[in-house]
Amino acid sequence: MTSLGASKGVLEIAKFAVYVTVPIGLMYFFTNNTNNLHKFMGVRQYVVYPTEGPRPQSPEELREMAREIARKRATQSS
Repeated sequence: MTSLGASKGVLEIAKFAVYVTVPIGLMYFFTNNTNNLHKFMGVRQYVVYPTEGPRPQSPEELREMAREIARKRATQSS
């Protein structure tokens, strides 16, 4: 093997080491201190929810309204 071939082999090994160690290093960095992850993701707001609208009435309130309407109809028809 020529010296040029050996240097290419060393370069490939170095690239492979970088490809493997960068994701592992980032995972280690974020999992050992969750504040790092909150700082990184807190800068960007990925999901923007719309403002909350009025809540629907509860089933009990709807039943009471139906009873009142039924009473009004009963008094009007008699």
